[in-house]
Amino acid sequence: MSKIAIVTDSTAYLPKAFVDQHNIQVVPLKIHWDDTNFEDGIDINPTEFYDRLATSSTVPTTSQPPIDEFLQIYEELAADHDGIIVPLISSGISGTVSSAKTAADKFSKVPVEVIDTFSTSVGLALVVKAVAQAIGDGKNTNEVKQYAETVVDRLSLFFAVDTLEFLHKGGRIGGASRYFGAALSIKPILYLNDQGKIDSLEKVRTKKKAVEKLIELAVEKAAGNPVHVGIMHANDLEEAKYIQKQLISQLECRESELYEISPVIGTHVGPGTLGIGVYPEAQKS
Repeated sequence: MSKIAIVTDSTAYLPKAFVDQHNIQVVPLKIHWDDTNFEDGIDINPTEFYDRLATSSTVPTTSQPPIDEFLQIYEELAADHDGIIVPLISSGISGTVSSAKTAADKFSKVPVEVIDTFSTSVGLALVVKAVAQAIGDGKNTNEVKQYAETVVDRLSLFFAVDTLEFLHKGGRIGGASRYFGAALSIKPILYLNDQGKIDSLEKVRTKKKAVEKLIELAVEKAAGNPVHVGIMHANDLEEAKYIQKQLISQLECRESELYEISPVIGTHVGPGTLGIGVYPEAQKS
């Protein structure tokens, strides 16, 4: 049986127990705040991040991992693995895929398959979990890659932000720009489009309606099929728990975990953000 390694990035913000169980290598994205540099999820966690954000007069910036960091990890894993699968944050909002692919092009000891998930946070986490399951089922490197790509094709990520200020300042506002400057009561429903870029779906007038719309979108996406779902939140656990409860009652959930939004993604979406990652199981022919 092939021994396949998983490498992902810190924006998935997977539970430590899961990372340890599957020996996943997590490459941290970088946060630059005033005169201090942080590694996402290593030097700063979400609680510390949002506490500092609430009192800071400045907004941090972020950057992708360097090529050499991926090369070093590939080198270490090649010693006792036959292949490496690398599901990562969308190329539409980060250069991380580019770094990983450039490193893979320079590396030939074992096959390295970089997967652009066109997603992040809970969406990326769902793909990583699917990859881990495929490896556990005994699939080879190419089969795992193909399976992961079918999950990516079925995956949707919907989210609502409290304010577009952070997306605007971080240069990631994309198609949501049409709502920038609208009344503070407007809560835009956003998603990652087929290019993995942030786009706008519609706007609602209260956070309560935004939450209900996210649930409605997940139910529509399921279309009566069993689904894998995850709920992400930026410092808003209670609302995330409410969404989870509603999804469990309305859908046939194969999984329905809660995920904190990592500091790097929190830099761009801001506190109070809520979102749902969802993909239906493939219909058997």
